[in-house]
Amino acid sequence: MATSSDYVEFVCEQLGNLWSVRSRKMFGEYMVYVNDKPILLVCDNTVFVKILPELAPVMGGAARGVPYEGAKEHYILDIEDQASLRAAVEILEAVSPLPKARKKK
Repeated sequence: MATSSDYVEFVCEQLGNLWSVRSRKMFGEYMVYVNDKPILLVCDNTVFVKILPELAPVMGGAARGVPYEGAKEHYILDIEDQASLRAAVEILEAVSPLPKARKKK
């Protein structure tokens, strides 16, 4: 089941008041960028975040899952829990680098 555009819009609305947010469709699923950094992966109407040591205090007890076949395990983020959402995104935004620009051929 692919992610619906309505769900991605809902996810972005949850973040929109706090940061600059945009989404991009990738292979039928979506990446959500916060301040131009890839932060959330949305697959099958579920929000995933990378398992990083910095997130352990906030997400240590969260459910885990694999967003797509062949992917590493990720935390599943409860997008409606504003406290954990804000805490996780603040940490991820601080530790995530901006994507490197691709060189044109």
